[in-house]
Amino acid sequence: MPDAVQMTVHQLAESLGNAIDAKDHCTRSHSEEVAVITQAIGLQMGLSPRSADILHIAGHLHDIGKIGIPDSILKKRGPLTDEEFAVIKQHPAMGAAIIEPVTCLSGKNGIMKMVLHHHERFDGRGYPDGLAGEDIPLGARVIAVADSLSAMLQDRPYRRARDYENAVAEIERCAGTQFDPRIVSAFMEVRDTVRGYLLSMREMCAPL
Repeated sequence: MPDAVQMTVHQLAESLGNAIDAKDHCTRSHSEEVAVITQAIGLQMGLSPRSADILHIAGHLHDIGKIGIPDSILKKRGPLTDEEFAVIKQHPAMGAAIIEPVTCLSGKNGIMKMVLHHHERFDGRGYPDGLAGEDIPLGARVIAVADSLSAMLQDRPYRRARDYENAVAEIERCAGTQFDPRIVSAFMEVRDTVRGYLLSMREMCAPL
């Protein structure tokens, strides 16, 4: 992806991420947080700045498919029914379908695949395809960690936010089951840096 195109795509991805977050005040800044955490982990893993920037773009776009999920489900207070959760589970495929026409994002291991597979689990018990281990695109495995961390730190209609150390402990606990242990290890190396990023982004929110 040429630099000028990547810059334009990055700006568009940030704008679209903001649009998704605006659907629900409970998820404000979620896409930006996922983008920042994903990039930090990628750099710690030794990815080039250019490759880490692509992860940043994917982080902004990971939930774009939620534009097709009814607000009555996204904003529901209390547990989802099995039928409602089945609808939620459609958002990665919806997101991939939205991105697919943009050819620079839809390569074999590109951003479209990261969006499609960011809810897969390392142990193969995720969705939509039940991929396991390194069959899951690397970017999707990184986003899975960043997405879960950001989500745990935010109030949701069905639960209160966790504090930062509690959320980090949960990420570490799920290494090898939900998350790739190598990516969790990289995250643990930058956990303090990530906390600083999040604090600066949440000046108007409760302390982490």
